[in-house]
Amino acid sequence: MGHIMKITLLQHTSLEVCASAIRTCWQSFDKSDNGGEKDRELIDRVGNKFKHASTLEHLVYTFYIQGISRALLQELARHRIASLSVKSTRYTLKELKNEESFTCRDFEKASKYLVITHNEKVDEMSIKALENLRIILKEGISNDVAKYCLPESYKTELTWTINARSLQNFLTLRSGKSALWEIRNLAHKLYDSLPNEHRYLFTCEKL
Repeated sequence: MGHIMKITLLQHTSLEVCASAIRTCWQSFDKSDNGGEKDRELIDRVGNKFKHASTLEHLVYTFYIQGISRALLQELARHRIASLSVKSTRYTLKELKNEESFTCRDFEKASKYLVITHNEKVDEMSIKALENLRIILKEGISNDVAKYCLPESYKTELTWTINARSLQNFLTLRSGKSALWEIRNLAHKLYDSLPNEHRYLFTCEKL
């Protein structure tokens, strides 16, 4: 299916900033190698091995996340030490209003708006809900009221900012085999989007 989940890393803090924050405690700035191996080892030793995880909060990542369901968005809300700016249904449902009608097996066409699970019964019912929403919008009901008909599979996107300590928790919990398949995919895509020199700080269970 088209319109798949996409992750873009918009910005991240340098390791040098985190190492400098740690060195503030001992005033050991003269031992820094400007984000090199000494600083990398220091961050891992203090933040992970010695469990002074608050130091990892100086590392911050901002991702642009596209093509996830509103069901997954609800799961992201459980990870509260993060900032979310989400695509507004108030302003964007007009995209759907201007579409032609959907039949219950229009999987490819519907994938522009829905996360397709590949469970045909579930996907057919989601497309029916999508068509009902389209009809309601065509009848002139406002987006603010019509959005109560949104299926949980309806796609959204957001800018998500999270620090390394919270991201460690997210990746550990959400990359595991017991996690919902969609959020597990998100966890792996987030990990893959991290700068190579930062990945050593995180654990992500293999798919």
